[in-house]
Amino acid sequence: MARPEWLNKLENPWRQNPWFESVAVAQQRARKRLPKPVYMALVAGSERGQTIEDNQRAFTELGFAPHVAGHHAERSMSRTVLGQEISLPVIISPTGVQAVHPDGEVAVARASAARGTITGLSNFASKSVEEVTAANPNTFFQMYWTGDRDVMVQRMQRAHAAGVKGLMATLDWSFSMGRDWGSPEIPEKVDLKTAIRFAPQVATKLRWMWLFGKEMEIPDLTAPNLAPPNGGAAPTFFGAYYEWMTTPPPSWDDVAWMRQTWADLSGTPFLLKGVCRVDDAKRAVDAGVDAISVSNHGGNNLDGTPATIRALKPVADAVGDQIEVLLDGGVRRGSDVVKALALGARAVMIGRAYLWGLAANGQAGVENVLDIFSSGIASALLGLGKTSIDELSPDDLVIPDGFFRDLGE
Repeated sequence: MARPEWLNKLENPWRQNPWFESVAVAQQRARKRLPKPVYMALVAGSERGQTIEDNQRAFTELGFAPHVAGHHAERSMSRTVLGQEISLPVIISPTGVQAVHPDGEVAVARASAARGTITGLSNFASKSVEEVTAANPNTFFQMYWTGDRDVMVQRMQRAHAAGVKGLMATLDWSFSMGRDWGSPEIPEKVDLKTAIRFAPQVATKLRWMWLFGKEMEIPDLTAPNLAPPNGGAAPTFFGAYYEWMTTPPPSWDDVAWMRQTWADLSGTPFLLKGVCRVDDAKRAVDAGVDAISVSNHGGNNLDGTPATIRALKPVADAVGDQIEVLLDGGVRRGSDVVKALALGARAVMIGRAYLWGLAANGQAGVENVLDIFSSGIASALLGLGKTSIDELSPDDLVIPDGFFRDLGE
């Protein structure tokens, strides 16, 4: 007969509850669990870290204007985004090589499917697009502008064959590694020599080692979605990164080509990530995109770029009646989501937030993070006297003078 769970807890009252109440707590647990280089790779950022800090700080400058009575017992947060019905306006943003957990992107996909939302899969991911779409059919594939056009078409064809529901294009141009707090050493691959060198940093993280050990796996630092179509070996992350760095940056004509090529191949939505300026948003509309994400790549791009929430409303006001506008950057709680929706976002995309959950507790940790967002959205809607996220507007917020950054007008 199995021992009752309450008895296990009684005998070990100090055992940590796997549930966590905020993204900040998930991050604390991830920091304790992960080897330092792995944790610091998730922290990332560039140069001073000015942008990564402003992404979160800017949300704290916005307040709410709540009602004291007239609240509603039922509150809806479902919405159609990029042609898909989702249960909450929080989408999994694609992030590369999620080797913080053996199940990586598959665990994230299962979690997002369980909570009824979209998962974005990076072409730098550690799991294949076929595995991820099997875990969550509501998957969007993300591509950088890497390789020549024939190679890009091959990668689009593979993603389409796997059943993705759309394409996300990320067009970063800056590769800053001059972090004031130092960049972590990340190996090209994990072999015996590497394991010995990193042993002092990994040996103290027994729970993390056990996760991989029980599956008889080692962290996979390859990018299977960039493998050649002839069955050749997938490049390492650094091999993929080198291809990215050495590919000439795209023009707006290239963006239009990418969008049209995907439309001809798949007919599903095309989203452009990384827009911070009004003039760029208008050019994106001219290029035929279906949606844009106001994003600065989580502060990993050009340091000194304003927080995305500061740039959101000017962009949404300019093009929101023509295409869908999403926001990505600094979102850590449900109230942040509500602020973004009130300023014109169709939905938000989260990156580090779910990675902390994945590191802290695998699939259940990602579900925990999505539940934190869901409950936070519901709580904010209650206080604002709303029955639906569709009712939100700037009038629900306290916005300080000079908050917005009207870039490129």
